[in-house]
Amino acid sequence: MGDIVYVEVETLDQVLEQDEVFGTVEAVKTVSDLFLPMAGEIIEFNDSLEDTPEAVNSDPYGAGWMIKVKVSDASAYDSLLSDQDYKELIGA
Repeated sequence: MGDIVYVEVETLDQVLEQDEVFGTVEAVKTVSDLFLPMAGEIIEFNDSLEDTPEAVNSDPYGAGWMIKVKVSDASAYDSLLSDQDYKELIGA
């Protein structure tokens, strides 16, 4: 996708199902939907991304986090990929 230049999440305080769109990200040449990996309630959005969306690129596990989710079913964690598994999947 390239460097993220804008993050939008309009689903704060909503309960969504797995794979539903919870927001969008914009890169220099494209806009993509963000899909929720597990069902739950969006309880927090990282407001600092409004001023520094590039943190998603430089520090995704720190300052670049997007949302916090109150998960509906904790057993869904078992089906998620680790960061290493995901990198292998996308060939990174």
